[in-house]
Amino acid sequence: MVNKQAIEAAKEHFGKVLEEQLERVERLKSEEDWTDFGSISPIIIGILGGDGIGPTITAEAHHVLEYLLREQVDSGKVEFRTIDGLTIENRAAQLKAIPDDVLEEIKKCHVTLKGPTHTPERGDGWPNIESANVAMRKALDLFANVRPVRIPKEKIDWIIFRENTEDMYAVGNQGINVTEDLAMDFRVITSQGSRRILELAFDHAKRNGKTKVTVVTKANVVKTTDGKFLDMAREVSANYPDITWDSWYIDIMTAKLLDVERRHEFQVMALPNLYGDILSDEAGQIQGGVGTAGSANIGKVYSMFEAIHGTAPRMVKENRAQYADPSSVMRAGAMLLSHIGFEELGAKLHKALDVCGQYERTLVMTGRSTGATGTEFGEYVMATVQEPDLESRWAKYSGA
Repeated sequence: MVNKQAIEAAKEHFGKVLEEQLERVERLKSEEDWTDFGSISPIIIGILGGDGIGPTITAEAHHVLEYLLREQVDSGKVEFRTIDGLTIENRAAQLKAIPDDVLEEIKKCHVTLKGPTHTPERGDGWPNIESANVAMRKALDLFANVRPVRIPKEKIDWIIFRENTEDMYAVGNQGINVTEDLAMDFRVITSQGSRRILELAFDHAKRNGKTKVTVVTKANVVKTTDGKFLDMAREVSANYPDITWDSWYIDIMTAKLLDVERRHEFQVMALPNLYGDILSDEAGQIQGGVGTAGSANIGKVYSMFEAIHGTAPRMVKENRAQYADPSSVMRAGAMLLSHIGFEELGAKLHKALDVCGQYERTLVMTGRSTGATGTEFGEYVMATVQEPDLESRWAKYSGA
């Protein structure tokens, strides 16, 4: 027998979710201006350690950034601030994805560099609070997750534009158990949210000499929401006649990234949130592991840069945090440098990480005492980035 009472309760719950999302659409229609970092002094960079190995690897990246920006710090152009409290213990105690006082401090910064944070899952002993990442993306409207993957010797130079505030993650903690047998979650795709991530992807292609954007969906099956994302791609592409674009389904796309004969043909990719999460992790693994990949969470006012991997609690439990690879957060730091106007420094850090992590590998990170510590690797990167022959070393190894 159909449980009419359960249906009515589900309708009421769904109605509240719809109301919240329609209000969000109205807010999206009022566009903010992009931050002009050239007119800001000081540019405030917040440092958020996070959970597990997060504080350890973020400290190493912070050290590298302070070294590279030492002149700007001395002149007052750049200021670093350490923000405490974005830990699972504090978030659980306050039953908030981001405690109010922590969010207030984050909003005082123009950009943040963030270590991984733990997201509670069913049965792990923590309360059912939202992901800190998801909450920060929504609170600061960080609508674009940007993840580059570079393997020059294989001619791989991908950049993935993942929509960051919609899809399954937008209301991931607002699903409902309609009955003990039926659970439902909700998916959110808007015209405004899709258009702005696609515009950012096409604009990046145009500004950086790329010739193609690949849009990834499952629109042949998920016809309404993925169909809307694909419709927006058709609209946006019309404004970029010099950029070609094609459409792939997420399942075959994950396979094609492993196709050594064709994968170098991909350049810029644009995806809804969930597919982008999956594909960018796969791409990071191809680069050398998710521990080597950084990401940017871009909004018009605020931006946050982070590692794409998790907190590695086992490493902390086994007293191995000092051996965690800080490359991911350092990659994120290189993206941060470019974002705030120090493109040359960002490019040098990327190249130093290529040389240290992919090519020379004088120090090898194993995650254990058999390899280097994060501090030793950070010193290796800083020594490499200041070498006068960095460009020629990088070119020799990369074949550039």
